[in-house]
Amino acid sequence: MFRRLMLPLALLVCLPLPAFAHKVWLLPSQTVLSGAEPLVTVDAAVSNDLFYFNHFPLRLDNLVVTAPDGSKVEAENQATLRYRSVFDVPLKQEGTYRIAIANHGLFGSWEENGERRRWRGTPETFAKEVPTDAKNLQVTESVGRVETFVTNGAPTEKVFEVTGKGIELVPVTHPNDLYAGEKGTFRLLVEGKPMPGLTVEVIRGGTRYRDAQEDLQLTTNEQGEFSVEWKEPGMYWIETTHQDDKSQVSQATGRRLSYVATLEVLPQ
Repeated sequence: MFRRLMLPLALLVCLPLPAFAHKVWLLPSQTVLSGAEPLVTVDAAVSNDLFYFNHFPLRLDNLVVTAPDGSKVEAENQATLRYRSVFDVPLKQEGTYRIAIANHGLFGSWEENGERRRWRGTPETFAKEVPTDAKNLQVTESVGRVETFVTNGAPTEKVFEVTGKGIELVPVTHPNDLYAGEKGTFRLLVEGKPMPGLTVEVIRGGTRYRDAQEDLQLTTNEQGEFSVEWKEPGMYWIETTHQDDKSQVSQATGRRLSYVATLEVLPQ
């Protein structure tokens, strides 16, 4: 019975959790481009190093690509390989695209025959798969977003409209207008409101070839904002998490929110 309750390990990587030791990311082939028929290829993975696919693929079940006018774009040539998933995004409109994987689920644990059992799923499957008499049941809601941004031509702002769900990034500095030697500023929202006190981790890619991650630990101010001094060009990984007891899912006693973005910093 328990084997039937557990999701395959490859599926679990689509639920980024703060305690998860590996890095979850989307990596576009480039973030700023123009041309007659521009297109980007995106890698999606869970890895030990940034940005190298050496652990698990990131599942594309909840992939959503938003065009500059707010419409949805179908990603092309989707494939899940041994260590990464991959897909193409045609950029037929001018402006900024949002490429995101947004996950929402529940994590439960309980005691059964003296052992701790664990389950992951959705509010809809909870009643069918978790025993009604589960002993010492603990249930946590998980809301995670992994995203990146790509601009064809001049940057636009519509894709940053706030939904009020989970952690969201609102740019003060456009994420496709970042340059080494300058500062980038961003605002983080929780449930649509600026969230002070969030710890933000910033790591430049290429960690495989460094003795240390050289990560930055930043904290959002009263306006929910944080700023990064970009010392070098490259691809950067940004992550933040938040936990509270404000879940609106009846089965959950708490919730865990996570946010990850990949940003490209260009040379001057």
